[in-house]
Amino acid sequence: MVSDQQRWNDRYDDATASTTVSPPAALLEMAQFLPSTGRAVDLAGGLGDTALWLAQRGLDATLVEVSDVACTIADERARLSELELDTVHHDLTTESIPGDNWDVITCFHYLDRPVLRSISDSLRTGGIALVGIATITNLERHERPSARFLLEPNELPELLDGLEVIMHTEDWAPWGYHEARVAARKPR
Repeated sequence: MVSDQQRWNDRYDDATASTTVSPPAALLEMAQFLPSTGRAVDLAGGLGDTALWLAQRGLDATLVEVSDVACTIADERARLSELELDTVHHDLTTESIPGDNWDVITCFHYLDRPVLRSISDSLRTGGIALVGIATITNLERHERPSARFLLEPNELPELLDGLEVIMHTEDWAPWGYHEARVAARKPR
């Protein structure tokens, strides 16, 4: 059986180090909740679009990604863009979120329920979590991702237990997917 790391390495093997940063539309929709400074980590962030966008905004950004190929490309993208970015090659399915006292944690298009439940423990008091993941309703229009990678209706706020939900939306987003999007804060 192919490991997650190998599967994602294969996917990113032909990618190049573009300086164009295209963060998820859901992140842009929730950007008003971001602080202007602080430490931010993007979980399962692929080639680093979210983390690089956070760095462009002045945050000390870290990318956590299972694919070492993606981490190498993200490092090169940061260098070419003259941005500071820490990359951490890390398997979230077997290890907890690295570090703690994060000011911002982002997670888009990655469903791992134990990881989502642990976000509260990794945020500092007053820290912000921004999460966007497709729901099971997505299957009405799209064959993929399969149901095991999709949230049930209203599940996301429950997974972010211990956080105060400041925005929660579940709908057909303008970018074509039925997504749950949550901005949440760790209470003071």
